[in-house]
Amino acid sequence: MCGIAGIASRSGAVDPERLRAMSATLVHRGPDSDGVLVDGPVGLAARRLSIIDLETGDQPITNEDATVHVVQNGEIYNYRELRAGLECAGHRFRTQSDTEVLVHLYEEHGEAFAERLRGMFAVAVWDAGQNRLVLARDPFGIKPLYYRIDAEGLAFASELRALPRGEIDHDALEAFLAFNSIPAPYSIFREVRKLPPGSLLVWENGEARIARFSRPAPAQAKDLRLDGESELAEELRARLRDSVRAHLIADVPVGVLLSGGVDSAVLAALAAQESAEPVHTFSIGFEERSFDELEDARSVATMYGTQHEELVLRPDAALLLPALADAFDEPFADSSALPTYLVSELAASHVKVALSGEGGDELFGGYYTYAADLLALRMGKLAAIARPLVERMPSSNRRASFDYKAKRFVRGAALPPLERHHSWKEIFSPDLRAELTGRQTQFDPVDLLRERYAETDGAEPLARLQDVDLGLYLVDDLLVKTDRASMAHSLEARVPYLDPVVAGLAQALRTKLKVSGLRKKRLLRKAAAPLLPRRIVYGRKRGFSIPAAAWLRGELEPFARDVLSAETLRRQGYFRPEVVERVLDRHVAGEEDLSRQLWGLLAFTLWHERHVERRPGALREPRLEALVS
Repeated sequence: MCGIAGIASRSGAVDPERLRAMSATLVHRGPDSDGVLVDGPVGLAARRLSIIDLETGDQPITNEDATVHVVQNGEIYNYRELRAGLECAGHRFRTQSDTEVLVHLYEEHGEAFAERLRGMFAVAVWDAGQNRLVLARDPFGIKPLYYRIDAEGLAFASELRALPRGEIDHDALEAFLAFNSIPAPYSIFREVRKLPPGSLLVWENGEARIARFSRPAPAQAKDLRLDGESELAEELRARLRDSVRAHLIADVPVGVLLSGGVDSAVLAALAAQESAEPVHTFSIGFEERSFDELEDARSVATMYGTQHEELVLRPDAALLLPALADAFDEPFADSSALPTYLVSELAASHVKVALSGEGGDELFGGYYTYAADLLALRMGKLAAIARPLVERMPSSNRRASFDYKAKRFVRGAALPPLERHHSWKEIFSPDLRAELTGRQTQFDPVDLLRERYAETDGAEPLARLQDVDLGLYLVDDLLVKTDRASMAHSLEARVPYLDPVVAGLAQALRTKLKVSGLRKKRLLRKAAAPLLPRRIVYGRKRGFSIPAAAWLRGELEPFARDVLSAETLRRQGYFRPEVVERVLDRHVAGEEDLSRQLWGLLAFTLWHERHVERRPGALREPRLEALVS
């Protein structure tokens, strides 16, 4: 695991000091070593977190005649198999690292090298002989890669903080207000873009071309697996075991981020069975009972004899929210980043690598929105009739409360499938976005969802909506959250569900094996049944979520009013103070749960203070003892 950066100059040699300065901003991603290569018009830099081949795996790594050089952020899980084949083809290796495989694989297959990789990666290959720079990002978008093209040339990095600032992209801000995150290819700065998942960027002769090399997609309806449920459950369990075994490859200890739900519990169970040593597990809890899952996590840890560590969290906004704003180089408003940040800090004090359960919900049908999508097909018209009554329900502080889900359902049930699905999760509506910003725009962020949705014509209806979540919500929200929160503490987070061995089966399942009525993740639960207590297997959805609604009506209200003061909002110039005040007042009064909207406004305002109004410095960590009880 590393942070990488690089420059390709249109004229003249690369300035090594500029390259080193870029690398220095990424030290949290790789505190163990750093390396720089300057070869005429191209420079590569890497910060290394040593996981595999601790002694000789430093980057950049070159081929035998020093004509091909590579830096990598991530891990290649099939590197041993690839290496064996390359050695048979005559390639000579100097290290035992997975990164060196990339050099020789590129020599053998050129730009097609990325198609053969099983892993999570953002890679840069400099082919001096062909005067070609190739950037590649893994098919699921697990690892980030930003780039900027201007008159001077191309610059790229693992995080936005390593690249020059620019003007705020108002379309990206529009998307942020709709999604609480910024979807690829956009970044918050107009001049910087994200390389989409499964894509190559090839830089030759001062020009860039981008091409997709991989696109995981749901099977066509005619190609779905028709095997029996028990047979498929056994196959899924075997595939998950294979993925966990691959994700345990490391020369350092590996742990599991354990939330108490079935996804992470399966990983903990399989890791414990596949590991020769006791596995470390890490959990976060809350004083609010509807959010606390420590008891369930503890039961799994006890069952498998893991070395278990846990924390109980209380809201110290003055420490936590600014720390998150520092760690996230773009505005990011998924409130579950807060416990993910803290559980990563807890884990990093014991291990260098931790498994995490991202992807299980999108692949196997774990969200209530999927049940709502199917329910709306039968009850759309009735929901429209019931809406006036449902809208009068008081707002609760509980997680995923009935009133919150009911209001969302009746507002979107009669819409077309994709628009309905988006409505379940939409943050600010188009009308409220216009009122909030005072900006009228033709740009519709939902067009990004529509583009993805159009690519899966012929698949089952629910599978197409899952694929939209897999390609946008997972990539630009959940994986960003996990990457930044873990790397802020120099912890590598691995995601075994996002392995082609697992995803390939999940994307070939019939709808009824994923969601049936209100039952979600049916096949995954059946596969998990022999591994876990029944309460965990069939319990409600879990995750590292927080009681944001209650906090913003209690301890965090004064902090929110201070951060979102009229003076601050006028200085920044993006949001109308009177509209923000109305949103806050309605939430505090219990008229509606607007915690996600408020979290987004807080996230943007704090981010702007730290990343626009001043240049971001080294990441600061809050006092952990001040955040737990």
